[in-house]
Amino acid sequence: MPKKKKTKKVKIIKKTKISKIKSKIKPRVKANEKKTTSLGPDEKPEIKKIKKQPTEKRIYNLKDYVVYPKHGVGKIIAVEKPTIGQIDVSVYKIFIEKEKLTLSVPTNQQSKLRSISSINQINKCISILKTKPKIKRTMWSRRAQEYDQKINSGKIYELAEVVKDLNKNTDIIADQSYSERQLFEKAYERLKSEFEAVLKINPEDVQKKMDKALGRIQISQTAE
Repeated sequence: MPKKKKTKKVKIIKKTKISKIKSKIKPRVKANEKKTTSLGPDEKPEIKKIKKQPTEKRIYNLKDYVVYPKHGVGKIIAVEKPTIGQIDVSVYKIFIEKEKLTLSVPTNQQSKLRSISSINQINKCISILKTKPKIKRTMWSRRAQEYDQKINSGKIYELAEVVKDLNKNTDIIADQSYSERQLFEKAYERLKSEFEAVLKINPEDVQKKMDKALGRIQISQTAE
């Protein structure tokens, strides 16, 4: 029996020693954890305001030309305010002349629209058309997908690159595959319509300007 009493005393001594050691060790605060401080009765917690990402909202007017990425250049023919589900919505009515299509675009969805290019951007596009086309060795299906994405991106420089890369300097159908010619004509017409809206000249003069930059004008002259 006395042996058991001794073991109990030893255990008690060990526990008291461990508790004393723990009290001396200061708790460490991790780098990712924030220190919590107790506030007094008159103190108020500091509330940090979360900054919202600035959003640019552009207001377009009637008869303004805009670019809708998937359809090209259009003209705003009306600004309507229909009621949808008891909510008043402001909508742009945009007429795409090339496709004979009228689109309804909510005014708060600015990401789907852009204003037409400036004169400087048009001049840069002409410089792009004058450069040599990039020859890629990848499969046509992959290239066709890349070209289609560029056409529908709504970015005028990418559109000019597609026209330049698919240009064959000729109107002979045999020199291009059907899908290749389709993509070229789609990109060419999109670019041409924006040139017309910015330069405000007739379609024939715009075509001559673009063909001259592409080197296509020489072929038509020699044919005559």
